[in-house]
Amino acid sequence: MRKRLCALMMILVLPLSACGGKDGGGEAEKALAEIRGKYLEMTGCSGHAELTADYGQRVYAYGLDFTWQREGETLLTLTAPEVIAGTTAHIAAGETALEYDGVMLETGPLNAAGLAPVDAVPALLAYAREGFAAECAMEEGEESQRLHVICRDPESEPGTGTEADLWFDGTTGALLRGEISDGGMTVIQCDISDFGMDLPSED
Repeated sequence: MRKRLCALMMILVLPLSACGGKDGGGEAEKALAEIRGKYLEMTGCSGHAELTADYGQRVYAYGLDFTWQREGETLLTLTAPEVIAGTTAHIAAGETALEYDGVMLETGPLNAAGLAPVDAVPALLAYAREGFAAECAMEEGEESQRLHVICRDPESEPGTGTEADLWFDGTTGALLRGEISDGGMTVIQCDISDFGMDLPSED
């Protein structure tokens, strides 16, 4: 079964930044430039995501492992709920469609662009690499500082349209958390662990 990943096409605005709205730029903007550089250079990444999809009247929780390859395919393996554990979804390099292996639990789109829960991790990675950073700030985390970046269409006002909030480890650049909102309502919350990046060798 194939499913169009329309949301990803809509969020790839420009790999630019106008951030600095929260702390006047400075440290946060420097951290963003360094972290975005890593994401643009990386050849692959992997991790685990605990994801919540909020439809207003219904809330679903998922667990999934993911691997992304710039020159290969993106592979998502669902680990929860149990009824769909083991189901895989993958996107071939250069494609914008998900292809599922196994039974997929359809819960419907979260917004008008067709964003579904299984689209969340690829969408967050796309924001990390190429989304327009409208605001950014350094925040204190439990173990280290985190960079908080808000991505939105540069022509949109805050709280309108589709926005993504991303939190990165301020030292390593690892993606720690992502949220996607639509019209001011948070529809996706995603906590990420064991995130690792494959970067080109300096040799």
